[in-house]
Amino acid sequence: MKSFTFKQFEIQQSKDVFRVGTDGVLLGAMANVGHARKVLEIGTGTGLISLMLAQRNLQAEFLGIDINQEAACLTGINFANSPFASRLKNKLQDFKRFDTTDRFDLIVSNPPYFEESGSDKDKIARQTVELNFHQLISKSSALLSEKGIFSVIIPVEAGNGFIEIAEKNKLFLMRRIHIKGIQNAKVKRLILEFSLSKAGVKNVNW
Repeated sequence: MKSFTFKQFEIQQSKDVFRVGTDGVLLGAMANVGHARKVLEIGTGTGLISLMLAQRNLQAEFLGIDINQEAACLTGINFANSPFASRLKNKLQDFKRFDTTDRFDLIVSNPPYFEESGSDKDKIARQTVELNFHQLISKSSALLSEKGIFSVIIPVEAGNGFIEIAEKNKLFLMRRIHIKGIQNAKVKRLILEFSLSKAGVKNVNW
């Protein structure tokens, strides 16, 4: 497949791995990475989000994990070919079984959000077959540093339920970005950012 070129790096793509998409680009551009020194990306796909964040934060170290072997291999290639290679690591890993003593200043994910369907197209990347919201949130809560941020992009319809699950796991909404496809259209996506401490919610329209 044709590669995708960004300002400082290039993304190799594969028909067997979920391609570069608008959701990933938006999260890579808007996630609050400025404070971070250790970043975890859950479900790397091509490695796009970590690479965009590494381009924005020149000190942070990144670990990307994916349960899909083809995705993990492709991420490894894209990480190695980037100018940020020394700060980027990735591994083939089921997040539900991810065991580490590290705590992360930013955990970021463009998670699967469709319920399981009959289609096999991009099944693991797009459907909640291997990782549902409860599993993603509870595990992320346990891996955040004291002042860490958990950042995701999801469909607007899933927002209230996601926030409720997060609160039950001691993660509190701190920033909500409403994303429209075009001006004056309905909101289609939300970028939600959570922390371990309660604070006022900052709402942003984009």
